[in-house]
Amino acid sequence: MSIVFLQYSDFFIRMLLAAILGGLIGFERDVHGRAAGLRTHLLVSLGSAVFTILSELISQTSSAPGFPADPARIAAQIVSGIGFLGAGVIVKEGASVRGLTTAACLWGAAAIGMAAGSGHYEIAIVTTAISLTSLVFLKFMERFYPKDTYRMLSVRAPIEVDSTEIIEIVKDKRIKVLSCDIEKNYKTKTTVTKLSIRLHYRGVTDKLAHGIINSLEESSLSLDEVSWEHL
Repeated sequence: MSIVFLQYSDFFIRMLLAAILGGLIGFERDVHGRAAGLRTHLLVSLGSAVFTILSELISQTSSAPGFPADPARIAAQIVSGIGFLGAGVIVKEGASVRGLTTAACLWGAAAIGMAAGSGHYEIAIVTTAISLTSLVFLKFMERFYPKDTYRMLSVRAPIEVDSTEIIEIVKDKRIKVLSCDIEKNYKTKTTVTKLSIRLHYRGVTDKLAHGIINSLEESSLSLDEVSWEHL
């Protein structure tokens, strides 16, 4: 037993390192309540390392004279296989999409596992360090610069209310109206004005929603309903 352990000790170290590094990324995702967390990332990284190790072992034992086995054939399937797993954590909610970062983390965990499984420890460790830095530090940096976000503002009002008046109230230097859809219902005598809006703001962009809604409420327009939706 000890002889077998010594023979494969290098492979066991690779597997352990892959599990630890993948688990670190998964821990960060778990802390933020994502669907794919510690266990998922650990297993993805570990599994990728094992496949990479098996590719190396099989190529060594199955090669025939004049017909060398390709060690990359099994490992190459990891990349495509992780794509299906990553697609499972991407969720579409209305017009917005969530889970893209977590899917990218799974892809990165697989790469880390392959690097560790092939014995390139430095690459695996540096990749993990860069990944964690981007997830933690860059998320913190997002608070300090403005960025574009997109919302849909819907205003239901009596049919005599002009939609251009609504647009004039909504206009702001941090807000740009991209499009305007108007629905008139002559039976209920109401008009629904839907404005697609781009916001350029730092912090919680929905704070602007309160200002927009207050401006509409304080205006002389007669309103029935106002809604604010994510795009």
